Amino acid sequence: MKISVIGTGYVGLVTGACLADAGNSVLCLDLNESKINVIREGRMPFYEPGLSDLVRKNVSAGRLSFTTNVEESADHGLVQFIAVDTPPDEDGSADLRHVVTAARNIGRHMKDEKIVVDKSTVPVGTADEVWAAITDELAKRGVGVPFHIVSNPEFLKEGAAIEDFQRPDRIVLGLESPWAEDIMREIYAPFQRHHEKLIVMDIRSAELTKYAANAMLATRISFMNELANLAESFGVDIENVRRGIGSDSRIGYSFLYSGTGYGGSCFPKDVRALIRTAAARGHDMKVLKAVEDVNNSQKSILVKKVVRAFGENLSGKKFAIWGLAFKPNTDDMREAPSRVIISELVSRGASVCAYDPVAMTEAKRVLSESIDYSDSPISALVGADALIIVTEWKEFRSPDFEEISKLLKSQRIFDGRNMYEPSVARRAGLIYEGIGRRCPDYP
Repeated sequence: MKISVIGTGYVGLVTGACLADAGNSVLCLDLNESKINVIREGRMPFYEPGLSDLVRKNVSAGRLSFTTNVEESADHGLVQFIAVDTPPDEDGSADLRHVVTAARNIGRHMKDEKIVVDKSTVPVGTADEVWAAITDELAKRGVGVPFHIVSNPEFLKEGAAIEDFQRPDRIVLGLESPWAEDIMREIYAPFQRHHEKLIVMDIRSAELTKYAANAMLATRISFMNELANLAESFGVDIENVRRGIGSDSRIGYSFLYSGTGYGGSCFPKDVRALIRTAAARGHDMKVLKAVEDVNNSQKSILVKKVVRAFGENLSGKKFAIWGLAFKPNTDDMREAPSRVIISELVSRGASVCAYDPVAMTEAKRVLSESIDYSDSPISALVGADALIIVTEWKEFRSPDFEEISKLLKSQRIFDGRNMYEPSVARRAGLIYEGIGRRCPDYP
């Protein structure tokens, strides 16, 4: 089947590559010519495991191609996936300018019947704006080409996006056209060979489902972070609590890990957008406001621990940071806790040396603070007073604690992801502080 994907960001490029890998003829559109040239050269504009190989494979097979020509894109696909960015506006609401522009371009150039699929994360009612934009452009041309709108929100985890797309736990479709449903079922048939994954509903329900899912996951994270902070005041180990409540089948273990708060391109933006969308309808999302407040505060929790150990004035102190990206297996620095931590440390006079397996190039681009970067985790520790762990990369899981103890001036680890057992670190002579872990008093 011929498919156009508008936007070559995270969602668009993964969607295009995976649909091409299933045998479709996919044309990806982006108006950023330099970005398209980079992709054509086999280089990816962001880090996602396995994506570069998948793109090169399907380009070589002739199933995946790229263009900056809007008319070519509108003409190519029976199905037009809109997968453009929806960044937060100044008030926190989703900025739909790119979505509406994509819709207008389709209406401006389409010559035959189309299915227009909203793949971007958009507020409830966006499909109506897409419909109006296309209808308006068709009216300007004086033509009556039929089209159908589908809401098909993405549920891709950064770092596991290809696996999520090719082996989804659910595929949500919001639509009203039986014909469009048949076409969408045909597109997704290769990804649900073992059992039915499709959940078909009305368009507005599909739009809200995406926001509801991310809001629920963000709520679990903030709830556990609040519990972890409470656990510390009681001398309770939050890991015991996590296992105790996670074993309840009604709760489960997913997203019950305490840490330095959530970041990235989805949770912060989507929580704020849902709060703003609700406010526009006269609803006060009290729980989600609290979720956001807790998360904003949690990003500073490690700095508070550092200040408790070293004092407010950190001049002359050096801190090694392991992990910059908001989560492992990505170079995404958007709203990453590391940004808050680095900013607060530097503002107190500290120096920082950071290491991340893939995010250092992006960090150098987005961080306004002047810090040093290391080419390995161990070399980042040289001359450091303490180690701060922000991202739970696999290569950090089994370090040489004896060597860490020798290199750190204060033998202190502030573990923002609870990667280690406190007893193991203590045996190496380290003073270990996690999030909500039972730790020894300060000497």
